Amino acid sequence: MAAQATPIPRQAWSVLIVSTWAFTVCFMVWMMFGVIGIPIKQQLGLNATEFGLLTATPVLTGSLVRVPLGIWTDKYGGRIVMAVLMAVTVPAIWLMAYATEFWHFLVIGLFVGLAGGSFSVGTPYVARWFPPNRRGMAMGVYGAGNSGAAVNKFVAPALVVAFGWTMVPQVYAAIMAGTVVLFWLFSASDPDHLVPSNTRFVDQLKMLKDPKVLKYCQYYSIVFGGYVALALWMVQYYVGEYGLDIRVAAVLAAAFSLPGGVLRAIGGVLSDKYGAHRVTWWVLWVSWICLFLLSYPQTQFTILTVDGPKTFHIGLNVYVFTALMFVLGIAWAFGKASVFKYIGDDYPHNIGTVSGIVGLAGGLGGFVLPIMFGALMDLTGIRSSAFMLMYGVVWVSLIWMYWTEVRKTEVMGDKAPPSPLAALR
Repeated sequence: MAAQATPIPRQAWSVLIVSTWAFTVCFMVWMMFGVIGIPIKQQLGLNATEFGLLTATPVLTGSLVRVPLGIWTDKYGGRIVMAVLMAVTVPAIWLMAYATEFWHFLVIGLFVGLAGGSFSVGTPYVARWFPPNRRGMAMGVYGAGNSGAAVNKFVAPALVVAFGWTMVPQVYAAIMAGTVVLFWLFSASDPDHLVPSNTRFVDQLKMLKDPKVLKYCQYYSIVFGGYVALALWMVQYYVGEYGLDIRVAAVLAAAFSLPGGVLRAIGGVLSDKYGAHRVTWWVLWVSWICLFLLSYPQTQFTILTVDGPKTFHIGLNVYVFTALMFVLGIAWAFGKASVFKYIGDDYPHNIGTVSGIVGLAGGLGGFVLPIMFGALMDLTGIRSSAFMLMYGVVWVSLIWMYWTEVRKTEVMGDKAPPSPLAALR
């Protein structure tokens, strides 16, 4: 007779639900500049590089605090750390409405960016409330809070059009304050979940000597760093490339952000079933194809025919562009889960340390890429140069994965993986 599954207490579900909501709000705030950055750019007369720096600044602090927040969560518990983290961001979010100079936005943005560190708090906090055979599900549901990037694209444009951009940080500050109260009321703490933590940041950086860790950092800088960067960049891209209204642009940009967040849990299931290697390999190839097509700029060329010169236009219309971004968002949602599956498989006794470093690398990718997008656009005048850059980064990962994994995989013989056709016999 099969053993009964361990019942999950109601308190665990309460913690999961309220923590996922808190992470969604934090991610919404973290991505705020992706929308309000457009009127701010016009107000301050910023170039593309300065706009990239503006949108990326919150990502920097949200990335750098991930590792210490993970250590503090182990030591003091996720409930207190998450509540304090959210409460600290409320004054900074509110002050954003009163900024007038470029440096004001950058300094305040550094404090607003603390909200991005919530992933490193909620992931271990939620996981410890569930048995090992359900932790993948719990972390996947919590990780779906990435969809806060899409929520931002629905809420912020409506506020900008109706009341002006300064209303967005004021409303977001109120939402964050309410979330702090809600989280404290419906979350819980368990002393048994606390673990002694003598880990130092310097000790964690030593993991970068491991080539596998470096490789996973590279993968995650694409699937998470690229996701964050494009989520910040897409609204102004639609406005500039296709001349759309900010509200329409934000809705279309959500076609990338929404699946990139909510489908992460499905990526975890696929990684459990087919393995991290297969899922990541296909994620990179799908990304390569999408980014190749997205990279092609709007082009007009003239050829001489027997009837005289004829001019042709080649370029993606807004519908094909949005469809490709939708596919790319799905691929990267799966990739975010598969990279952490790699870490769980290869470092079962050191998962916290390795995931902290990989998460830091992914966040730093989300900081560096928007700045590089802006610099490339200022340098070349080509908007699709952002996708050209990402296409090159994916090439690096594909080559790296081939030489370290694919080339060593046996395709014939006793050690070869079973063929999918075997199940049909």
